Amino acid sequence: MKDVTNQSRLTRRELLSRSAAAGASLVVGAGFVAGSDAAWAMETTALKPETMATLIQMARDIYPHNHVGDEYYAIAVKGYDTADSADMVEAGIATLNAAAQGKGHADYLSIGWERDRVDLLRAMENSGFFQQVRGGLVTGLYNQKAVWPLFGYEGESYSFGGYIDRGFDDINWL
Repeated sequence: MKDVTNQSRLTRRELLSRSAAAGASLVVGAGFVAGSDAAWAMETTALKPETMATLIQMARDIYPHNHVGDEYYAIAVKGYDTADSADMVEAGIATLNAAAQGKGHADYLSIGWERDRVDLLRAMENSGFFQQVRGGLVTGLYNQKAVWPLFGYEGESYSFGGYIDRGFDDINWL
């Protein structure tokens, strides 16, 4: 059994109070990232929790959907929390944070305006790190079946006989 007596532990009450005080959408703790509403959390293994939180915010800024919760973005980038990609992600996020510091902010997460964060991302959009994250998000985010209803997509229709008899021709607005 693993000894957890010396590890930093956070009670649910502390998590909620820290997230309310922070006013941010992501809360970073010892080995985890959580939503400020404490409705979801994820453990990090290879990446620092701050790096994962920044990666989640970066994903939200690359493909912004106000009606899609942070937990879906967290699922989309969880694949980068491996030993194989940790060095690349940590270096990419360090570059992003350095760019934010060059604009007078503590780091990328401390930038309050989405427009300012997007400007930093545009400046690095030709980098291999950005392209890899952006490309991975296409499938990581939009292939989640739990996200499909949020966009009105009902899934494939081949197994139901196709779209012809399933609303394809119900144009009642003409």
